[in-house]
Formats: sequence, structure tokens, C-alpha cells
Amino acid sequence: MFVYTVKTGDTLFSISKKFDIPTENIRLVNGLAEFNIVPGQALLMNSKIYIVQPGDTLFSIALAASVSLEEIKKANSGISPAMLQPGMKVKLPQIPQTKISTLGYIYITGTPHDQELIRDFAPYLTYYPFFEYHFTSEGSLSELNDLRAIEAAWRSRTIPLATITNLTQAGFSPQLASQVLRNPKARNRLIENIFALVSEKGYGGVNIDIEGVRAEDRDRFSGFLHDLKERLHTKGLRLSIAVPAKTSEDIPWLKGFDYGAIGSAVDFMFIMAYDWHYLGSEPGPVAPIDQVIRTLEFALERVPRNKILMGVPLYGYDWVIPYSPETSAKTVSNQQAVELAMKTGSPIQYSEEYQSPYFHYTDDQGLRHVVWFEDTRSIRRKFKLVRDYKLWGLGAWQISLGFPQGPWLIRDFFTIRIVK
Repeated sequence: MFVYTVKTGDTLFSISKKFDIPTENIRLVNGLAEFNIVPGQALLMNSKIYIVQPGDTLFSIALAASVSLEEIKKANSGISPAMLQPGMKVKLPQIPQTKISTLGYIYITGTPHDQELIRDFAPYLTYYPFFEYHFTSEGSLSELNDLRAIEAAWRSRTIPLATITNLTQAGFSPQLASQVLRNPKARNRLIENIFALVSEKGYGGVNIDIEGVRAEDRDRFSGFLHDLKERLHTKGLRLSIAVPAKTSEDIPWLKGFDYGAIGSAVDFMFIMAYDWHYLGSEPGPVAPIDQVIRTLEFALERVPRNKILMGVPLYGYDWVIPYSPETSAKTVSNQQAVELAMKTGSPIQYSEEYQSPYFHYTDDQGLRHVVWFEDTRSIRRKFKLVRDYKLWGLGAWQISLGFPQGPWLIRDFFTIRIVK
């Protein structure tokens, strides 16, 4: 496979002819319902052969295929780089594959749609954290219509996890987390209720997504996780956690998360390596590559690499510009962002610094917008980090948002650990 970036004047038909790949194949892999592609759009091309274009070099072809120059040369020993000519066919070597565990969050609706999603994504996933169970200040848990989804996960040879959150109608509540962590009875009741829930419903374990933990509750939170792990492990159940991205211990609102202590308590840790820009922030990349790298290196100094899953976002944000703190951005899936660029005829730009795509457009009311999101190029760059840092795996928030190229990329880079 390789990535082709659309140029001015390109059409799907002309790209199809350039690379001898059927138009319908290009549309299928990239989830394109329409034909009106735009300059700067990244297309994943499902082919083991690259047809040389004017200006290509073996190095540029290697970059497009996400392999090394040496691997390209080895696979094409009969081609001299100096003799490369347009129209020549270059074999694309297989990307060296790594075995990883994968995770995909899913909102549980209690409808057959849950089971359909689970079955569709099962070939690419190891774990399904089902979102979500809430807890109260007394340590009791909410209900979730999830029995059919649990059964569908096991039948698909994936592991369902119950996601436990401090989410309220007003958002994630640091106060609620603090109330439970500081009350031994409520804390123990919550542990017992979680154990009873996953045991009785047949989950494979738990995913803790308690956000906004206060600095003064740091040790209490780590202790809670240690106690929960001991309780769950009596029945062979897994404990996982979602943690915010940290690049240092000096960030005040993240001091409640002790990576080292958390890492020793859980079976694995999903790092939410995204939202450096968010609904209420100024415009910018959601998951800039420099910050993602800093987060991974910070984590690897404190947590074994065989416990770390790097999280990737299947979404971006659409801001009205000039930016005003009074106006929130709108969430868009990565695919919705591409479709919006196509609908408005907006060329897509790519930040080499942040390894993130973005574009500008004007809406029907005459307001200017900027959209930052993720595409094949940026997601592929993050997949390479998983391989380069030898992480245990990767995960995504969240699979119902969709990302057509995702399954193709996963299978190109990795082999997936499955339930035995």
C-alpha cells in the first residue's frame, strides 16, 4: 500500500489510470461516496505495485509506502535508482509487521447496532471497552443495557471491558472522584460493586476512565487502583485504565495521575494521546506528533512498554475564526472532515511540523472556519511510533466515528493479538 496526495487537476479517474488501480477500489478503501476530491487529500492506495510518476525517486516512493529506502532497493534489485523512469513498476515490500493488542471504545446503545459494530471491527481489535458505567458518591453504579454486546464480543473472540467513569451531566467530575476516594466506605463499596458487575455480567475486565483527579488525591487514586486490581485478579479479570497525556510532572491539572504508580497497579494503560486542542481551546492540531512523542517518552520512563497502548483520535474539531473564547468548536469525525472539504471544495493542507492535516472554508452565513483532523498520513505516522517504541499496542476513541482506512492500515502494519 502507499499514500497518494491529490494534486491540482487530479480526478479519481486520472489517479486510477496513473497507478492502474480501479476507481471503485480507491473509493472503497477511502470511504468515498462522492468523486469530487480536492488538492491535498490523502488517498490510501491498495496495491503492491507502484507505477513511477514524473519527479519520483526511490526515496519518495519509500516514504509513500512507509518502508525504508533499503527495503525498496532490496525488493527491486534490478532497478537502478539513476535509471528510474515514469511508467516503470516498482514492487512495494511488506511493512515489517509487529504483534500488538488493540482497543476500541464503543458507546453502548442497547440496540442491534452495538452487535453489528462489534462484529465488523472484531478482526482488528483485542479489547472493547464499553462506554459507560457511572458511579455515585456512595459507590453505587448505574445500569447499562449491555448483555447482548458482551455476548457478541466474546463470540467475536474479543474481550469486553466495563468502562467505569466519573462522568456526570456536567462532564467529568473531579469532586465526585474526590468524594469517593476520601470516603473509605464508599471506596470499598465501589470496588465491590465493580467486581460484582463484571463477574455477574461476564465481562473480561474493567477499564477505569476517571478524569480530572485532583493533585491532593494522587496517592488515594493509585491506592484505589491497587486494591481494585487485587480484587479483580482473584477471578482472573483484567484491570485497564485510560489516562490523560502527560509530558512532565509540572502540569498542575495532571498531577493527580502518577504514571509510575498507576502503571504498577494496572494490567495495561491506554494513554489518551490527543486533545492538545479541544472544543473550548483556540484552533490547532488535536494530536500533534511532537507532543505525542514527548508523552510516550515520559511514560516509558515510568511504565513498562508492554503495558502501554497509545490512543489515537478518530475525530477532529471545526472552529469558527477568528477564534473567540465564547464560541466552542464542533466535533467532526475524520471522515466527516474529509467530506466537508470535498463538499466545500477546500484544499487540504498538511502541517509537517505537527504531522496533521487541516483546511479552511467559508460557511453559508459567510463565517470562516478552520478544521484540524487526522487522516491516513497522520494516523500512519502514529502507527509507526507504536512500532518504533515497541509499545504493547494502540487504541482509538471511538470506533462508531469510523475511519475507513483504519482497518487497512492496521492490517498493513500489525498482526493483532486475539482471545485464545
